[in-house]
Amino acid sequence: MADSYIIALDQGTTSSRAALINASGGLVAIEQQEFSQIFPEPGWVEHDPMEILNSQLATLQTLLKNNKVLPSEIVGIGIANQRETTVVWNKHTGKPIYNAIVWQDNRTANICEDLIKKGLEKQVKKTTGLVIDAYFSATKIHWILKHVPGAKADAANGDLLFGTIDTWLLWNFTNGKVHATDYSNASRTLLFDIENCCWDPTLLDALEIPLNMLPQVKPSSYHFGNLELGEVSIPITGIAGDQQAALFGQTCFTKGDTKNTYGTGCFMLMNTGTQAMYSNNGLLTTIAWGIDDKIYYALEGSVFIAGAAIQWLRDGLNLIETAEESELFSSLITEENPVVVVPAFAGLGAPYWDMYARGAIFGLTRDTGKNHLIKATLQSLAYQSKDVIEAMQEDAQIKINILKVDGGAAENNLLMQFQADLLDAVVQRPKITETTVMGAAYLAGICVGLWKQEELQNHRKIDKEFKPTFSIEKRERLYKKWLKALERTKNWID
Repeated sequence: MADSYIIALDQGTTSSRAALINASGGLVAIEQQEFSQIFPEPGWVEHDPMEILNSQLATLQTLLKNNKVLPSEIVGIGIANQRETTVVWNKHTGKPIYNAIVWQDNRTANICEDLIKKGLEKQVKKTTGLVIDAYFSATKIHWILKHVPGAKADAANGDLLFGTIDTWLLWNFTNGKVHATDYSNASRTLLFDIENCCWDPTLLDALEIPLNMLPQVKPSSYHFGNLELGEVSIPITGIAGDQQAALFGQTCFTKGDTKNTYGTGCFMLMNTGTQAMYSNNGLLTTIAWGIDDKIYYALEGSVFIAGAAIQWLRDGLNLIETAEESELFSSLITEENPVVVVPAFAGLGAPYWDMYARGAIFGLTRDTGKNHLIKATLQSLAYQSKDVIEAMQEDAQIKINILKVDGGAAENNLLMQFQADLLDAVVQRPKITETTVMGAAYLAGICVGLWKQEELQNHRKIDKEFKPTFSIEKRERLYKKWLKALERTKNWID
């Protein structure tokens, strides 16, 4: 199958990308297109679903054209997507009734409070593996139905459909024939029973969401339908939420295997096998993927603001021109950095789950310069990741000796070394850090028989390993300073 390819579509928070993967698992090319970030009010984040769709189609078509690949040479398409981001559209017109409400958006914090007051916390954790938070899709759907005129009645009449971004793309790619998602994305909605694998009627009722709005739920490696591209139909054979796709792309197939993606946020997942493992430390229990008639689970900790903090240095403060410059300027501070930045711009995620925390800078003195601030912001990614990994190790009773890393900021050697030093663990960066793309491709390729899962370990090559160098005393002292700063940002808004 030398002329057979898989295309992976990676629909992310800030850009849409399309990647071409050959039959031997090699990453041939990637096309990328950014799209608009919409901020109607403080704490609100939206996307235009039509712009997302068009940008994703544009990257696909550019990829085929630039690489002179015929649609007939594509044996499968895998989709990875930003999770929790919520689209509601009219199934007759195909038009969204409101912008997509992005996972980062916290407008529904008061709805979450109401659910907590109704005593639903235990039910939510037991059923969905999640915590009640504005991060997830359910309260976003409720908000749209409540605030868009006529939406509630239309939903009750069966005229509206809900989907996370994978579902929105799939529905459009198949010309409205397929309204479906996979287990990994369904498990992020706050509406899905992750052990019985069905939508939960109690939670649907509590949020006044009709069942008929929700997509069918399928395995992650599965023939969902066909993308109609001109006269050619290309099978869509893999779907997974971006972080679960990255876990698969890192070949974390064994219980205890752990990866951290340094993207807009930081997302750490540990494979816990075919048993759901529930956290006592503020982590999420989520479905990793469904494959070969089995469901695999993961523990997850999400850091809301990671690469977004570097974007803030670039776009908000104009301290750097490119994200890559953060390493250069940080390296100019050779002594221990006295400044601590807590980038809680959208509240705190795992393991704290404080919707009302806000970002802060500590340790400023008269001689503090921009390099201190840049380095402290960069280091905050490693500190927040350590918070999550400490909780994860305690829940799973597994010591993480190797952390597999990917995402844009994983290319930053200074950050990766600091992460290894803080964790007292080896940080392992693969040659192909596009693991979300590779995970989507692997799931799609397995479905069409291009690869077998057990062969995929052979595709993964190591670029660099970072080994810890800090003394126990230094590691503990720095982390204690971070925790002290973190404590002072909590519950900033009453």
